[in-house]
Amino acid sequence: MIKRKDIQVIKKGDPKVVNAWVMYDWANSVYQLTISSAIFPIYYNSVTSHGSEFIVSFFGFKVINTVLYSWAIAAAYLLVALGSPLFSSIADYTGRRKGFMRAFTIIGATGCGMLFFFDANHIELGIISFAIGTLGYGGSIVFYNSFLPVIAEPEDQDRISARGYSMGYLGGVILLLFNLLMIMKPEWFGFTKDSDMPARISFLSVFVWWIGFSSLTFRRLPKYVFGNRTAQGRILTNGYRELQIVFEEVRKSFRLSIYLVAFFFLMMGILTTMFMASIFGEKQLKLGASVLIPTVLGIQLVAMFGAWFFAKLSGRIGNLKALIISIFMWIAVCIYACTIQGAVGFIIAAVFIGIVMGGSQSLARSTYSKMLPDTTDHTSFFSFYDVMEKLATVAGTFAFGIIETITGSMRYSVLSIAIFFVTGLFFLLLLLRREQAA
Repeated sequence: MIKRKDIQVIKKGDPKVVNAWVMYDWANSVYQLTISSAIFPIYYNSVTSHGSEFIVSFFGFKVINTVLYSWAIAAAYLLVALGSPLFSSIADYTGRRKGFMRAFTIIGATGCGMLFFFDANHIELGIISFAIGTLGYGGSIVFYNSFLPVIAEPEDQDRISARGYSMGYLGGVILLLFNLLMIMKPEWFGFTKDSDMPARISFLSVFVWWIGFSSLTFRRLPKYVFGNRTAQGRILTNGYRELQIVFEEVRKSFRLSIYLVAFFFLMMGILTTMFMASIFGEKQLKLGASVLIPTVLGIQLVAMFGAWFFAKLSGRIGNLKALIISIFMWIAVCIYACTIQGAVGFIIAAVFIGIVMGGSQSLARSTYSKMLPDTTDHTSFFSFYDVMEKLATVAGTFAFGIIETITGSMRYSVLSIAIFFVTGLFFLLLLLRREQAA
């Protein structure tokens, strides 16, 4: 690894710093709930569909509206995957990972705010703004995750990671409740029943919330992490060379390499489900906002319990076994989702998704953190982790769109998600068997 000098000592477990880190989940999770899960997917489908007609024009190209939606996600996360190794390595050289995290926060929040101008006459603007918001969210998470091993002791990381997710779900729910009230009771806010202004204002509210609460995070997180490195070569090429070095470290470790393969397929399933669940309910099941938004709201509340439950479970039986249990639950949910016909079935599936969503995401992050070697290169290692996550999102959402294009049905795309989970389960069982035999 490249040597450093003048390393800044950071006290792990500082309550003010930990609280600031947790607050960022509170700040940015409104993107996940309002933009990627609840209001925007429903609004998008209503704007881009006309009866049974779902074809839209995007810069002259004719494409199915939900396929365009899934590919916009794939494109945004592909850009994050390609750029994050460079940016995170520069952050390691300069020690300014907080600066990069703030920059991506501004980009993402601005993209969400631009959605205020999205309507049926501005399809391209809507898709590009959504992609920019997704890009900013995905980019900021790279640096956010890399702070965890810096600010917390290994034995506290499960608890703090789960606390972050729980705070995120709670923050997202609070803003969604306000936006839901505005959408369901527009006359209380001076709008007509058929006005699209409440939905568009909800996108603007994400911008205000994300920028406002993240400022509390940036006030407390350390400005410089580890200080400057001794420069070697050109910083642009060093960024990717650093990623190659981390890859070689991972390749030498059976635990890390097998875990990351399992993690890749697990994230393919989880993140594709999170992005596509609402639009599946709106388009395939013909469910309205009055069903979908409260259901997504319920998922977040259940997910708070799920994150806590799986953190407790991992403390009793270990991270790998807890993750394996969550994957079995994911597989069962996906198979069941293929048979759903109405609102009741969708709500039942949503409850189980909420339980495993919070737990599996939180455990995946903290499990990787515990597997890292003793190093100060946390940003580079978490960059590798996040590249895997972003590429998994690209592969999952792109495959979802391809399968719908070929078959004409989103149900076959849902079935493909189950296959992702089965593949991830295979590698986790392989890792567990190896560790038990050691």
